[in-house]
Amino acid sequence: MRYFSTRDTRQEWPVTLDAALSAGLAADGGLYVPERLPQLGIADFQGCLSLPEVAERLLTPFFAGSSLAPKLGEICREALDLPVPMVEIEAGRSWLLELFHGPTAAFKDFAARFLAACLARLRTRDDPLRTVLVATSGDTGGAVAAAFHRRPGFQVVILYPDGRVSARQAHQLGAFGDNVHAFKVDGSFDDCQRVIKQLLGDRQLASRYALTSANSISLGRLLPQMAYYAYAALKLGRDRGPGTGNPGEQRVAPTLIIPTGNLGNALAAVLVREMGLPLGEVHFATNANPTLSEFFGGGDYRGRPSIATLANAMDVGDPSNFERLAWFFRNQDLRASGIHAHRVDDARIRARIAEGERDYGQIWCPHTACAVEIMATLRQQGDKSPMLLVATAHPAKFDDVVEPLIGHAVDVPPALAALLARPAEVETLPATAEALTERLQQGWI
Repeated sequence: MRYFSTRDTRQEWPVTLDAALSAGLAADGGLYVPERLPQLGIADFQGCLSLPEVAERLLTPFFAGSSLAPKLGEICREALDLPVPMVEIEAGRSWLLELFHGPTAAFKDFAARFLAACLARLRTRDDPLRTVLVATSGDTGGAVAAAFHRRPGFQVVILYPDGRVSARQAHQLGAFGDNVHAFKVDGSFDDCQRVIKQLLGDRQLASRYALTSANSISLGRLLPQMAYYAYAALKLGRDRGPGTGNPGEQRVAPTLIIPTGNLGNALAAVLVREMGLPLGEVHFATNANPTLSEFFGGGDYRGRPSIATLANAMDVGDPSNFERLAWFFRNQDLRASGIHAHRVDDARIRARIAEGERDYGQIWCPHTACAVEIMATLRQQGDKSPMLLVATAHPAKFDDVVEPLIGHAVDVPPALAALLARPAEVETLPATAEALTERLQQGWI
């Protein structure tokens, strides 16, 4: 399988998967995409019951020709052996795909662990220290830090917007130490992302410090995120049973509702559907940031500064992966492709969290609450289709928002509690590429 930049419109400059994973961002500033999407159906996954098994089968075509191809199975078993419960929240018609049971209590753990496992196997003994750059609006940085913590040959540089992540998220980012370095930036997530892209786009600088990215711009984040959507589609097909008696056949492909910020996780679901697995309409549940809802509502795409909200991990005003989404649908009308986007403001987030235990017996994080709110709206509009919602983070990471609304404390998962018990160290950094470059020049190790 060959890979191209989204900006290489003539597809003249193919690279291998190994090169795309190592670089993170294409040299022209574009995002890497596969030359084609393989087509797969339920029958192709016969005997694949666990997430690592589904992932290996799904990703095998993407790894064709890569030096990692013979190691794909062990990478999947190492990185993706995490719980993926599907909780029924409406009898027989709605399920919650819980993706927060990893070491940092967020869905980002799956992809971060996969990327780290790939890059570690691509590394040779003579390679220089590789610097993994990551901008985070809350959860990505912690997941990447956990995946690369104390991994030989790597150091992690995390940039996050000061005052725009939860207190527990901020503590988590600074609690790793060793080869992980956290910086709070006076600005927004978009400022952090801009700085990272500027450094990655400087070929001389990227070579000198062996820079790569662990943000959702990385192909190594996108590919593994596809796995749990394939797993969910297969599991629903098998568990719900057929209408005609054919094994694995679904009555109706479920509608997906996915909390969405930088668009990487939601794009992964869209691609699984486009590959042929039984998933239906895809709804992006955003917070008050209007970029995606305006576009899918008929307006022009217009990136703009992000708005701070309770669902801070989705505070993105110019989602990077929109460029990838547009590339995959470059030959058709994106607005007529079964994709929708909706805004949920803070007032509706608060109300949905406050009513979660009463209505569903569940406690939501602010991001998951956006998806539940969209489900409720669709139901009110008469949509009776089966729905699969994505729970992206554990509510304990947002105790300052959630606990006052539900009136009691949220139990903290053991892995998160262990991180919160450690001291945290964070530096301040201006929101400029020059400031980060200077800090790189000073060195740490």
